[in-house]
Amino acid sequence: MTRRLLLPALCTAVIALAAAVLPGESHAPAPRGWTAQAASRFWTPERMADSMPDSGPPSDPVDPAEPVAPSGTGVGPLASIGSAVHFDGIPTVGMLFSVGSDLAAHFCTASVVHSPGRDLIMTAAHCVGGSHLGFVPDYRTGTSHQPYGIWAVGKEFTDPRWSPDDDAASDYDFAFATVDPGPRGERLEDLTGANRLARTPGYRNRVTVIGYPHSADDPTDQAVTCTTTTGRLEGEQELQMDCEGFYTGTSGSPWILDYTTRTRSGTVIGVIGGLDGGGTTDRVSYSPILGDAALTLYRNATRSG
Repeated sequence: MTRRLLLPALCTAVIALAAAVLPGESHAPAPRGWTAQAASRFWTPERMADSMPDSGPPSDPVDPAEPVAPSGTGVGPLASIGSAVHFDGIPTVGMLFSVGSDLAAHFCTASVVHSPGRDLIMTAAHCVGGSHLGFVPDYRTGTSHQPYGIWAVGKEFTDPRWSPDDDAASDYDFAFATVDPGPRGERLEDLTGANRLARTPGYRNRVTVIGYPHSADDPTDQAVTCTTTTGRLEGEQELQMDCEGFYTGTSGSPWILDYTTRTRSGTVIGVIGGLDGGGTTDRVSYSPILGDAALTLYRNATRSG
């Protein structure tokens, strides 16, 4: 009799322990009634324009008379590797807005990754955890009509080992989030397309990185991109890239392998994040390695629906 009573208790304990150590849903649910319509009403052009970057690399504002680089019209090999290029943006990358604990509006960069539910985005872990999260693909400043709408974020997923105050936890500075259907029931990926997600193949990779710098640092107030070769961050198991122009606001920017202009997508193998929120200057950016932990988190996020 005693053994029968202990077994259920033991099973319960094991399940609780597994839930504690496996990546899962964060504890920042969307507010009641948070829908695509509500997100569009809340995230007005003025509120988005007044938002501040979430914690990330400190910035060194540029001179408005000296733009980051000559304007570009698309993504591809750059004429001068090492400097970001302004361009019009792509549907699979956008801005992620939220309200922080300080009650101010904040933003990061996020990207659409393919999922069975066609509703998943990826960013840095230090970019989630606020309230009223809204994702705006291919964001355009100062307009009342965004080309792919404003999407209400439903559930956020971070690894339980992630902590914003622990350098040792910087390897887990990645996150996923699901977005709710649009006002007519449409799915995000059906409109924007998506990048694939893959394990980081190694430290040396040729990637295209796309992000949204804060207008205070980059007055052009436009998406930037850089194609460059990554290396290893010395002393850490993280990636590093050297490319000027990734100011605050670019946290969560995808590092895309095999990007093609035809599909305007590729394979995400990293995001700006990791040690020091992804870097300490606009010229050097970091990314955590996407390995077993990231892929497990991805699978849990895709099963959430």
